[in-house]
Amino acid sequence: MSISPTRGTVPATADVVIIGGGVMGASVAFHLAEAGVRRIVVVERAELASGSSGKPIGGVRAQFSDPLNIELGSRSLRAYQDFPRRPGADIRLDTVGYLFLLTDERQVADFERSVAVQNALGVPSRVIGPAEARQLCPYVTTDRVLAAVHSPQDGHARPGLVVHGYATAAARAGVTFATGTTVTGMDTTGDRVTAVHTDRGTISCATVVCAAGAWSAGIGDMAGVGLPVRPVRRQLAFTAPCAAPRIPFTIDFSSSAYFHNSDDGLLLGLADPGQPDGFDTTWTPEWLELFRERARLLAPELADMEIAGGWAGLYEVTPDHNALIGRSTEVANFLYATGFSGHGFLQAPAVGEIVRDLHLEREPCVDITPFGADRFTSGAETRPEAHVV
Repeated sequence: MSISPTRGTVPATADVVIIGGGVMGASVAFHLAEAGVRRIVVVERAELASGSSGKPIGGVRAQFSDPLNIELGSRSLRAYQDFPRRPGADIRLDTVGYLFLLTDERQVADFERSVAVQNALGVPSRVIGPAEARQLCPYVTTDRVLAAVHSPQDGHARPGLVVHGYATAAARAGVTFATGTTVTGMDTTGDRVTAVHTDRGTISCATVVCAAGAWSAGIGDMAGVGLPVRPVRRQLAFTAPCAAPRIPFTIDFSSSAYFHNSDDGLLLGLADPGQPDGFDTTWTPEWLELFRERARLLAPELADMEIAGGWAGLYEVTPDHNALIGRSTEVANFLYATGFSGHGFLQAPAVGEIVRDLHLEREPCVDITPFGADRFTSGAETRPEAHVV
């Protein structure tokens, strides 16, 4: 790959500067380069996949409540299935399905409506009973489960392998990856960004793409573009090696507690509702008690499993838990793909295509107008995503 040397300088000019070397930045770079765009520079303050995309395993699904999220998830699932051919990398995709456990009547009714929308868009999800949920995931006890929703085409893959798969192919096509490089400011003239300043030089550019994840609000501020993204820590843990059966990516919807296979054991996670905003990624094992408390009710065997270690990363959260994708209405050559609220990895292939088309001024595969960043200030109707983990 064309990675700028640690002590080198960035290219003086570029057609496109992409800020962020995670899965979104790498996908955008690959799709632009594949379409023939040249002089692309990806600026990453650390190493590729060192931010939110560094998580050990990422879920991939099309089970959402919003039709736009369903379409982005479905299109990306197909791209991940085709990843060994295009761009050409093994991402350890495991199509085990997603299993949502539902524990109250309102959840069941809401998911029944969502399944109808998903089915109309070609997603083979279905509502199942507690007994079938236990057959799919033997850890589950059915005392509190009223129903579950399962889609066999969902699963999980390795985000780091996806980032490097996209980046390797993009570098072969001439993309420059400037790692260890921090964006320090931008120059604007009229309604356009004319240069991106970094700690290793200034890049004059024609287009800027913000794919900076949890750090996007600060990048937007440099260009005068409001990107309402806040960072929130999420933690997970790995069990010691155990003879775990192959199970779906299983989620207790009420608490967000989830678990699935991971190498020679299980991965456990839960979103702490009391977690304050911030960039702290320290792993604190104390949060595990939240998971264990819920597991005792729905999957008791998991509550006492030996823990071998853990990991903490950042969600990039927006007010309605939907992404920010589009072109700035104030700064015409500033594009953004951020704020995915936990859905970025699973939507990255489709979003890479969309940003490519926005840059080339082509009609994207889906209408992403509802995901414009100005929806929170323009009075536009928001459509909160209900299936947030």
